[in-house]
Amino acid sequence: MLNRMSKFFVNLVQRYLPDAYLFAIVLTFIAYLLALLVTGKGPLELIGMWGDGIWGILTFAMQMILILVTGHSLASSPPIKKILSSVASIPKTGAGAAFLVVLVAGMANFVSWGFGLVVAALLARELGKKVKGSDYPLLVAGGYAGFVVWHGGISGSIPLAVATKGHIVEKLTGIIPMSRTVFSVENLVITWFVILTMPVLFYLIAKSKKQDEIISLDLELVAAEEAKAQLAATTELQLASTGPTFASRLENSIIVNMLFALGGVIYLVRHFAMKGFDLNLNIVIFIFLILGVILHLRPINYVRAVNEAIKGAGGIALQFPLYGGIQGIMVTSGLAAIIANGFVSFSNEITFPLFTFLAGGIINIFVPSGGGQWIVQGPINIPAAIKLGVDPATVAMSIAYGDQWTNMIQPFWALPLLAIAKLNVRDIMGYCVMALIWSGVVFSAGLLIFRLI
Repeated sequence: MLNRMSKFFVNLVQRYLPDAYLFAIVLTFIAYLLALLVTGKGPLELIGMWGDGIWGILTFAMQMILILVTGHSLASSPPIKKILSSVASIPKTGAGAAFLVVLVAGMANFVSWGFGLVVAALLARELGKKVKGSDYPLLVAGGYAGFVVWHGGISGSIPLAVATKGHIVEKLTGIIPMSRTVFSVENLVITWFVILTMPVLFYLIAKSKKQDEIISLDLELVAAEEAKAQLAATTELQLASTGPTFASRLENSIIVNMLFALGGVIYLVRHFAMKGFDLNLNIVIFIFLILGVILHLRPINYVRAVNEAIKGAGGIALQFPLYGGIQGIMVTSGLAAIIANGFVSFSNEITFPLFTFLAGGIINIFVPSGGGQWIVQGPINIPAAIKLGVDPATVAMSIAYGDQWTNMIQPFWALPLLAIAKLNVRDIMGYCVMALIWSGVVFSAGLLIFRLI
C-alpha cells in the first residue's frame, strides 16, 4: 500500500510540478488574483505591494546563502567527512539508510533548523555513496522530512518570539516562556512522536520498493567531482611549494588561521555566557564559519571550500526575492488576515487550535517564513484564543505547527538541501507528500486529544 501511494505521488509530482522557480511564479499569480478578488485592492496597488515586498527578505536570503555555504564548507573538511562516513557505515540496507537519515534529521532540526537542513543533505549524500540498494531521492526526501518538526524545536521562531520582551501580543499575553511552548508536555509528546515515527514511515516505503524502482546516486559523477577538487588542491599546493612567496605563506599559515578562529571562539563563549542557549540563525552561521575555519586548518583550504559551496546558491538568490513579493501581497493586502479570520469564525474552544493549525498550513504556502506568519496570525488568533479561553501558548504552537507542516510541499526551504544534494525539487516532493500526510495526522490528532483530556 505504501509503495503504491508513494509511487502515485512521485509520478504525480514528476508530471505536474514545475521547477521551484516556476512554482514561485505560479504562487505569485495565485496570490495576486486572490488578493484582487477578495481584498478590494486595485491591480496597480497590488503590483506596488508585490514590488515593495521583493526587497523585504533580502537579509534573510543572504542568511540562507550563508547557511548553505558555511554548512557545506564545514562538511567538506576532512574531520567532518570522516564522521559522516562513519555514521553512513552503520546501515547495511537501503531501508536502514532511509530510517537513519530521517531520524538524524529530525533530532538535528529539533536543535537548530539551519544545522538540521545541512546535516540531513550531507548525510543523505554520504549514505547514497556507501549503502548499496539505497534510493537516493528517497534519502534526500527523508532528510527534508526531518524539517517538519523544526518549529517545535529550540530554534523555532514563534516560541522564541513570544519568549522575548516586546513581542507583538505582549500586552495580551505577557512573556510566554519556552517551558510553556517548546518544553511543554504537549509539544514534546507531539514533536517527538513525529521524530520517532517518521523514520518508520520512510523505512517502510524503502522496504516496499522493487529493485527496478530504485534510483541510486551516480557514483561516477561523485568520483569525478571529488577528483576535480583534489586535483585543484594538489595543483595549488605544488605551486605554493615550488615558489613560496609572502602571500602564499600567509594563505597556508595555520597560525594566522587559528588566531582568527580564536577570536570567533571567544565571541561565542561570551555570547552564550551572557544570553544562555540562544541558538539563533546568525549564531548557527557563525558557528559553522568558525568551525569550518578551524577544521580546514589553512586559510586557502577554506577559501577553496567556500568557492565550491557557493556554486549551489543560485536557486536561493533567484527565488527568495520572489517569495518576498508574495509575502508583500499576502500581508499588505490583508489576504492572509482574511484567511486566518475565516478559520477563527467557525472555531470553538476545542477546535480552535486545530483550525489555527490548518489556517497556518495554508498561509505558509504563500508566506513560508515563521516570523512573517506570526506577524500575520498572532494579532488575529491570540485575542480570539483569549476570548474562547484557550491558552495563548497552545495557539502560538498551533501556528508554528501549521508553518512547519506544509513546508513538505513548499520548495522554499528545500533549496539549500537540494543544492547540496544536487537534485531537483521534483525528485523528492512526491515522498514529501507522504511526510505531509503522516505529520498532518499527528499534529491534528495531538491538538484535539490534548483539548479533550
